Amino acid sequence: MTRQVSRTFVSRCGLGLCRLKLISSAPTNSPLRLRRLRRADLPVDTVEMARYLIGKVVVHDTDSGRLSGRIVETEAYPVGDAAGHAFIGETRRNRSLFLKRGHAYVYFCYGSSFLLNVTSETPGVGAGVLLRAVELLQGPLEKIEATPGGAPNTARFAGLARGPGRLTKALHIDLRQDGLDLCAPGPLWLAANNQITGAIRKSVRIGITRDAHRLLRFYERGNPSVSGPKKLRE
Repeated sequence: MTRQVSRTFVSRCGLGLCRLKLISSAPTNSPLRLRRLRRADLPVDTVEMARYLIGKVVVHDTDSGRLSGRIVETEAYPVGDAAGHAFIGETRRNRSLFLKRGHAYVYFCYGSSFLLNVTSETPGVGAGVLLRAVELLQGPLEKIEATPGGAPNTARFAGLARGPGRLTKALHIDLRQDGLDLCAPGPLWLAANNQITGAIRKSVRIGITRDAHRLLRFYERGNPSVSGPKKLRE
């Protein structure tokens, strides 16, 4: 038996504390529990991996504390996909994409944002899953502006990690994390958790021109942290 329960996040805002309650489906009276994913947990297939990662958690343990988010949107870039970075073969820039499944591939995009991908095939085979959005569990709450009535702005919170560039900004991820093993002890890792994942839908990917017809984007239906136009979130 499950029901919707509140999670309260606390962060320092200036001289005081700000608290934010989010609603999510989780077992009643059961706190969030994380278990580091093993490589054996990960499918050896890019498309299956993209779907599998919905509902999992990406964790970044920094010097300032833990940042984490529940993955609610992904895109698959499988072997032979013309839209994928591996399509041109291995280069100095994309070599992390050719590591065994479960490694981080981070790159700088459009001169403004870092994007985080999870490698998804066997060693030497280039393919990956782009993490497009997370529902923040532990993050930069000090950036949330209160509403005129003094309550936390939950709509703005939902948008802090909506989209791949915002995701890496919220979780403090950049090129220093490129190539890290997400299944081994370290600061950046993937986790399973005890929350229930909602209905998973698929659609075309966002912002690409090659192989744009393929239904390789996966997302949790109805989650306010999912990016894209309304027709690609329902």
